[in-house]
This record gives sequence, C-alpha cells and structure tokens, in this order.
Amino acid sequence: MIATAPLFNRSGGWLADPGFGVYVHIPFCLHRCHYCDFNTYEGQDSLFELYVDALVTEIERWAGATRPPTSIFFGGGTPTLLAARDLRRILEAITRRMGLSPGAEVSIECNPETVDEPKFEALLAAGFNRFSIGIQSLMPHVLRGLGRTHSAERALESLAAARRAGVADLNADLIYGSPWERPEDWARSLEGVLGEQPDHVSAYALTVEERTPLHTLVATGRVRDVDPDVQAERHALADECFGKAGYERYEVSNWCLPGRASAHNLLYWSAGDYLGFGAGAHGHLDGRRWWTVKLPREFISAVARGACTEEGAEVLDHEQRGPEALMLGLRLASGIDVGAFNARFGDGCLSDRAGVISDIVGAGLLEQSGSHLRLAPGATMVANEVICRLL
Repeated sequence: MIATAPLFNRSGGWLADPGFGVYVHIPFCLHRCHYCDFNTYEGQDSLFELYVDALVTEIERWAGATRPPTSIFFGGGTPTLLAARDLRRILEAITRRMGLSPGAEVSIECNPETVDEPKFEALLAAGFNRFSIGIQSLMPHVLRGLGRTHSAERALESLAAARRAGVADLNADLIYGSPWERPEDWARSLEGVLGEQPDHVSAYALTVEERTPLHTLVATGRVRDVDPDVQAERHALADECFGKAGYERYEVSNWCLPGRASAHNLLYWSAGDYLGFGAGAHGHLDGRRWWTVKLPREFISAVARGACTEEGAEVLDHEQRGPEALMLGLRLASGIDVGAFNARFGDGCLSDRAGVISDIVGAGLLEQSGSHLRLAPGATMVANEVICRLL
C-alpha cells in the first residue's frame, strides 16, 4: 500500500501562513563526512537509549507556546542510526504534547547504509511520510573524497527499497562541484538519481567549512579549493536535466515534481515558527530564536537534572525580522508576495529599500511581477550578492 502523500503547503511558493514546525536533532553518525560542520558525533552508540529518553522528556515538559505542527523534521547526523521503535517514541511524544495537523509532512533524513526495505516499512508504520536520502554522488572516487561510506550501488538500492516499502514522498540529496568531480561524473549522478524518479531533489554546491577535515586539506594545499564557475556550470546542468524530467526549481538548491515541495523547508524560507528539540537544535517563536547545548552528554545530563537545555537565545525586533524574512524569501523562485509580506512585517522593510530595489531591478537581477518581488531567472547563482545589497 502506497502511503498518502502529505497535503499541507506543497506548491513551492512563499507562504503568508507558513504553518508551524518541529525540528528534532539526532546528533549521531556512523562516520563524520570530510565536509560536514553539523553538530554530529561518531562512535557514541552507548548514548542512543539515554538520548532518546532525554528527548522524550524534553518534549513532554515543553511549557511554551505550541499548536499542532504542519511539519516535523528529524535531521542530523543520521536519524536512521536509531531503531525505528525509538524514532517512533520521539514522534509519539510530539503528537501527544502538540497534536498533528491533518496532512502534516513528517520527514526524516536517512543515509543509504542505515536503511533497507524493512526499516522503511517500520518508519512508515511509525508515522513518517517523507524520506530524504543522502546520496550526494554516484561516483566512487567522489564519494571517497567526500568521506561517504556507502557505495553508489547502495545509494540507488536505498531509493528503490523506499519505493518497494511504499514510500510515496522521496527526496534525494546531492552535492556538486567538489574538487574530485568531473563534468561527466555530475551528469552520471544526475542521470542515475533521476532514473529512480524521486519526488524531490536537493542539490547543493559544496562549501568548504572551517573546522572540517576538508578545510584542512584545502588550506594545506593537498586538495584544490572549489571553483565557483564550475559550480555555476553544475547548477545549470542540474536545472536543465531536472526541467526536462518534469521537475520545477522552487528554491536555489531544490527541485520537485509539481506539488511536492518540502513543507518544512518552505516554513523556514517563509520565516515561520518552529520548535527545536535535541542537542544543538535551534527554534524560533515570534522573533525569539534559541539554541540548545551541543554535546549529547551535556544535553542528557541537563534533562536528567530538570535544568534548561538552552545554550543561548536572541530576540529579533521588528526592524530585524523583516530583512531576515526578505533574505529567506528571495531564495524561493516565487520570491515574496509583497502585500502579504508587508502585512506580516510592516511596509518599512521594503519601502526603506525602494531605491536599492529599483537599482537591482534595473541591473536585471531582481524582477517585480504582479504582487511578487523575486530574483530574475539568471540571478540564481548570485543570490547571496543580491541579498547582501538589500541588507
């Protein structure tokens, strides 16, 4: 039986009402990839049960504002390192405490080496309905360079196993523009993933982040740095291939079949509210943003003592929220709905920037179409520069 796809906020456009989200962080991995700067740790299997217990407790004792989530996202790390029964416990704690909106999207990130058909079946039965699989590349030498531990064959099999299990909402993650990747490598990765017909594809340009093994290799000259021009070519090829296959690019790095955009990601890009649970998780409510302690042991200990797990917080005033929402919204192909944006954040954000906006429109990097302000079609790869000028 194919599970019913979630229904909430799937068009891919900017949302005047983004819904309400919950993010759950699982900070464990089999192996830390060379490029990864996320809050994740390997070799801590002994903490799994304690961490799940702490997460359930933290969720159950949440005393702040809430409403039934329209989207829930389990990220990491590698959430599927945990047993399906433990992931189910966490999800059930959320729904007991907050409920769940009809048609809510419930996503989980997976690495190919941690999932198979029975695991997908168990996760579907637990209530997950969207699966994001970290493929990254289908070329063995690129996978080795990135520090991935799965093979190309295992990656493709994980997509096929998801479909056999009944997964109806499937995303594949890809990374392009690494120093090891040739043009034909990227083309073959695109062809292989599209052959499995996922509903959604996220394709990200590799970034060399500080405090990662890859950064050390680049800084010491053992690996060449990424080339922005090459990455622009890779993005253009992806856009062409996905377009021919019937996918729409709805955000700088995300493509989907019609009506299959990620509700949870749209919530972020539409500057919505969401709770964050787990070590290193971030949350945002009504302009207050907070983040929890990063180390799993510290998180477990704080919950056991009944202490607050927050490590820090900041409050964005009205003048700060508008520009941040503008920065996020312009990443979407739709751009922002000007009338709805002004209703949420006040008209000062855009009116104060009217001159700059006019200049950027004149330069062909922004366009105003009807009620929407958005990046011009050819400006996708300079989105950050456009946004910096606006801020």
